[in-house]
Amino acid sequence: MTKLLEVRDLQVAYGKVTAVADVNLDVAEGQIVTVIGPNGAGKTTLLSAIMGLLPSGGAVHFGGKVRAHADIEEMVAAGMGLVPEKRELFAEMSVEDNLILGGFHRYRTGKRDQSESLREVYDLFPRLKERRGQLSGTLSGGERQMLAVGRALMAKPRLLMLDEPSLGLAPRIVREVLRIVSELRTLGVSILLVEQNARAALQVADYAYVLETGAVTLEGPARELARDPRVIEVYLGMGGHRE
Repeated sequence: MTKLLEVRDLQVAYGKVTAVADVNLDVAEGQIVTVIGPNGAGKTTLLSAIMGLLPSGGAVHFGGKVRAHADIEEMVAAGMGLVPEKRELFAEMSVEDNLILGGFHRYRTGKRDQSESLREVYDLFPRLKERRGQLSGTLSGGERQMLAVGRALMAKPRLLMLDEPSLGLAPRIVREVLRIVSELRTLGVSILLVEQNARAALQVADYAYVLETGAVTLEGPARELARDPRVIEVYLGMGGHRE
C-alpha cells in the first residue's frame, strides 16, 4: 500500500520534559491506524505535532513531501484534518453553519463544492441533517462528535486524525461513531485514531501502536495486538482474554 503519512523520529518537549521521544509511525492510503495508551502517554501531543500545532523535531512526510516544521495551514491545504478531543465547535452557530465553516479553506482557494460536501456529510450523518438548523451547543455528546467529524470532512481531507472520539460517550454511541469511522474509507479518507478505549480501537483499526510515556512500546496488526498478552493484561482486562 502507498504510504500517505510517515512520521520519523518525532520528538516533542515542554521545556526540559520530553513528551514524545523518537516516534516512528506510518499510515497507508485507505488504512485505519490507531494509537492506544494510558492518559498522559503523549497521544494528543503526538497528533498536535504531526498537525503542526506544536514545534517538534524529526520529520513528517505527508503526501510524498517532507514537511519539517510545517504549520497547520500548510497541513490542511495538503489534505490533513484533525478532530480534537474537545471537539471545539461554535456553540452559538447552527449545525449547518459549523459544517460550512469547515469547508472555508476550500472556498477561499476557489473550490465551490460546499453543497456536494454537505450532501456527503448528511448522507453519512442523517442525524445532522435532521438537526441542521439547531444550535450546536444544544446537541447531545454523540451528535457533537458527529458534527466535529462532519466539519472536518468538509475540508475533503486525505487523512483524518481523531483524538479520543469515544470520550464521554455512552457505549451505544461509541459503537455508532466507530462504525462511521470505518465507513470513511468509502470516501477515500485514511484515519489516524488516538484512543484510550483500546478494545474499540483495535476492533476498527488495521494497524496499531501502543504509546507509553511518549514512546512506542508495541506495534503490529490490530488483530495481533488484541491477542498480545501484554495488551490484554494492561488495556483489555480479562474480558479481552476471554474473547
